[in-house]
Order: sequence, then C-alpha cells, then structure tokens
Amino acid sequence: MKKEIIILGSTGSIGKQTLEIIKKDKKNFKIILLSTDKNIDLLLKQIKIFNVKNVVVSNKKKYEILKKKFKNVNILPDFKDIDKKIKSRADYTISAISGLEGLNPTLKIIKKTKRIAIANKETIICGWELIQKEIKKYRTEFIPVDSEHFSIWSVIKDYDRSDIEKIILTASGGPFLDKKINNNIKIKDAINHPNWQMGKKISIDSATLMNKVFEIIEAKKIFDIEFNKFEILIHPKSYIHAIVKLKNGLIKIVAHDTNMQVPISNSIYMGSSNRKFIKTKKIDLKILNSLNLQKVNEKKFPVIKLLNKMSKKNNLFDTILVSMNDELVNLFLKNKINFLDISSKICHLINLPVFSKYKLQKPINLAQIEKLNEFVRLKTRALSVISQKK
Repeated sequence: MKKEIIILGSTGSIGKQTLEIIKKDKKNFKIILLSTDKNIDLLLKQIKIFNVKNVVVSNKKKYEILKKKFKNVNILPDFKDIDKKIKSRADYTISAISGLEGLNPTLKIIKKTKRIAIANKETIICGWELIQKEIKKYRTEFIPVDSEHFSIWSVIKDYDRSDIEKIILTASGGPFLDKKINNNIKIKDAINHPNWQMGKKISIDSATLMNKVFEIIEAKKIFDIEFNKFEILIHPKSYIHAIVKLKNGLIKIVAHDTNMQVPISNSIYMGSSNRKFIKTKKIDLKILNSLNLQKVNEKKFPVIKLLNKMSKKNNLFDTILVSMNDELVNLFLKNKINFLDISSKICHLINLPVFSKYKLQKPINLAQIEKLNEFVRLKTRALSVISQKK
C-alpha cells in the first residue's frame, strides 16, 4: 500500500528536494496535497507528474488563474476546507512554507497527518506552544528536518535530557567569513552561500548569522534544553552539523553532505521496510582531518549577542525577533537599507520598550501571533526608514 504524502511549500527548495526523493520511488508513494504561494507554473508541472488531486494556492490572483486550468483537481485558496478534501490521515507531511506564513497551514494540517516533519524555523520559534498542543491532541509524530536539529534529534532521542552536557551547532560563517563586511555589499554577494543552495531569505540570515540565533532558540524549544547548554562554532565546510557531549564521557558528532535530502529522506523512510537510500559523496577525509572549528567573532557577527537577551521562558519576544529580522531582510532585498543595517538595527530596535514589554506575554493563539507580526513589521519599517533618512 502506497504511503500518502502532503507537501506544504512544494515549489520551494525543501519541497522540490522532497519531490525528487518521491519521484525516484513513486511506486511506494502517493502525493495527496501540494501547496504554493505564487509559483503556479512549477506547481502545474508537479500536479501532472505526480497526478495530484488537491492543491492549495494562497495567492488570490494565482489561485484564480490555476482554478481555470483544471476540472478534475481541487484547487483551494487556503486550508479552511481541507477536512472536506482530505478524508483520511496522510502518512507523512513536510511543512516547508518559508517564514511565519507557514504557521497557520502547519497547525491546520497536523490533524490530517500521522507524521509531520517541519523545516521552517519561524513556524517553530513563534508557534511551538500551539504546535505542541495539536501534536499531542492528534497524536501526530514530530520530526525536525532542519539539518542541525535533525542531527541533534538523531542523537538525543535515545537519551534523557539529564544525560546531555553540551550541544554544539555549527555555522559555515556564510559568504563573508573571510571577507570584510561593509555597506557596499550587494544582494548577489550576500545570497551567494559557499556551501548550500538556499532561498534569498535564509541565505541572508546565514550571511548575518541570524540563522544560528534562530536555530538555538528553535532547539531550546524543541528539545526543552536550557540556552546555557548550547554553543555555536564556525565550521566553514558545513560537514559537521551537530556535536553532542554527553555526561557519560561520549562525544557524538553528526556529519553529512551539504544536501538537505539526507534529513528529508531519513524522516520519510524512518521505520519503513521499503527503505530507499539516497546516493551521497564518499567520506571526505580532507575535511575530517581539518575540521577548522572556530569561535564566533561577535564583532563581525553581532546578532549572536541577541541570545543573551532571550528569556528562559517561552514568550512573544521570540515573535518580535523573527518579525523584525524578516522585515529588515526584506528592506535590504528591496535596496532600502544596507547589509550592515540588518544587524545594527535589529540589535538596537529590539531593546526599545515598545518591543521588550512582550517578554512578559505568552503566545495564546494564532491570531495574537499574526497581529503582533504585522505590528512589528510596520514599526520596524517606519523606524528603519526614519533612521535611514537621518
């Protein structure tokens, strides 16, 4: 019997790589739902290749265009009526919609799947408490698919939290590790990651090292481990993804190619008797013999210091950080601010009373998080434009 699969964000990087895995083993899988925002040209191809009967297109104009092309495919504008179209629970869902926009679809789909793999940092950081409730309510299995978190999970799932002494996440350092960062940096340079092929937003986060700030916050929530047990080390080759030091004296290092199909494939086939293995490169002894692990230069990457401001308890301040960074990256991609402004402005704005007061408030529901996200974006945009004019 074929495993039923749902892919949220099928036209993005993670979604496309997931479909590549499925395509090589089509006899064992059936895609029952795909979703996209605007890329209906690629979605159209995916519908035909995988004979998909249900799709969600969140962009209204693109939804209307695609709706006219099919009579035998359910084209939906959102996830409100998903219960009517997906009757049974899928075997596996990957949530790969970029940004905070992925939270609502993730919450909606949990009850319709037996296992959910989440590859979206913002969704977990801002909505983990809500996700946990849904996972427990519907007894859905959860697997983190971000390469670092999957690596950590693959080690510590067999241990008690009290057995863990230290967890190290690695960072490549992005395109500017060995280069001087200045206000002349262009968008094409900032998104030119030396190891990974990623979207513009995550590439910029990697260049500022904001992605590592998010990954520590994400790991703290997922694994329920205090901030002081985490550390970030620069590892330029991105071969090592996580190092876990246990209190029994063992140090476990997880390494794999810079290929997201490794964690994705493992999350899909976990527990399956019809496992199909992906081809990866041979072990790179040159890298293993010279890991070149380094401390993070906080002067060069000042956003790392933001971790010192994060509360031990989960609160809405996490959403503030995500929304503010999203807006600043967006302003940079629109040439409204310089590259250096992303880090300097977030380190300054995050301390303003209008934002810091949210450290005392807990996430209650999706509407609250979405309202706060909109407020922070508007405020960040206004304050950034004003300071830029000055």
